Amino acid sequence: MAKKRKVAILYGGRSVEHQVSINSAKNVYQYIDKDKFEPVPVGIAQDGSWHLKSEVDGNFEGGDSLSLSLDPTNLKFKDTLQEIRPDVVFPMLHGTNGEDGSIQGLLQSMDIPFVGTGVLGSSVAMNKLTTKRLLQAAGLPVGKYLAYHFYQKQELDFDHIQGELGLPFMAKAVSLGSSVGVSKVSSRADFEKAVLDGFRFDSAILFEEYLQGRELECSVMGNTPPRASEPAEIVISKNYEFYTYEAKYLDPKAVELHVPAKLDVRISERIKQLSIQAYQALHCEDFARVDLFFTGDDEVWVNEINTIPGFTNSSMFPMMWQEKGISFTDLVTTLVDIALERSEVSKRVLKDYSHNA
Repeated sequence: MAKKRKVAILYGGRSVEHQVSINSAKNVYQYIDKDKFEPVPVGIAQDGSWHLKSEVDGNFEGGDSLSLSLDPTNLKFKDTLQEIRPDVVFPMLHGTNGEDGSIQGLLQSMDIPFVGTGVLGSSVAMNKLTTKRLLQAAGLPVGKYLAYHFYQKQELDFDHIQGELGLPFMAKAVSLGSSVGVSKVSSRADFEKAVLDGFRFDSAILFEEYLQGRELECSVMGNTPPRASEPAEIVISKNYEFYTYEAKYLDPKAVELHVPAKLDVRISERIKQLSIQAYQALHCEDFARVDLFFTGDDEVWVNEINTIPGFTNSSMFPMMWQEKGISFTDLVTTLVDIALERSEVSKRVLKDYSHNA
């Protein structure tokens, strides 16, 4: 019997999406094929400390503290110096300090294989402003937008932004997810509150034109070549003005999820094509979820990309692949296999150089 591969499931983190990460990691831990893999939960507390866990939960008091040694294959207990040698790390970290390339850079520099997009793709996809600019440069359709950094706060002018984007418009913290720091602006009072809220969580705010239409998502998986699922649709209750954090995670009656979305085949294929193009334009790897809008003028707009989409019970990424006949367990197995294959391919690149004079 083949030896089980040790998969370190990394979750929690120093992010406003800490709890969402825990919920996602619980599912990965529950559904991972334990005949093939040995899951090792590693939790990161809000204070940044790492802990070995026997199960995935939010209690970091009972876990053994971990530290990285200079041997890139090991995570060590601080007290006993017992070593963990993961074959691959599965980051289930959402948001800042987890989905933005920081953890990916650590793992990459230590030469530890990991599931998901690397440093470049993670960092550019996490930043909504950089995402917009790269999608535009690739010729993909994005809505109109303006952006301001905190040092430009005094330059913020409601009348100017309204004139450029129309009313209502959206205000978003540039580098967060799960709709944290996101507001719909319909008045000057909304604007002032949105600016305060956005700068609470980030150093920059993105203002986007409000695209009135159907909210769609499409999952992409793989590298050579990537493939797209059928699009799915989020139908938001009239009690919500947009897809808020509360609607996503706290109110089970807030949305209806249509998997797959009821779309003309031509539009569905267009969405899949744009999703793969966006995935490649932002240097995504292994898997991601692309968020789009389909407006009444029969146009599709790319909104943003999540390089570590949710794996909770209400998350669309696993649902879209389940619709294609891929179970949660098989999905986790596939992602680990894709990551290990990518890691093997990367070894062809030389990491030293000698000049023969």
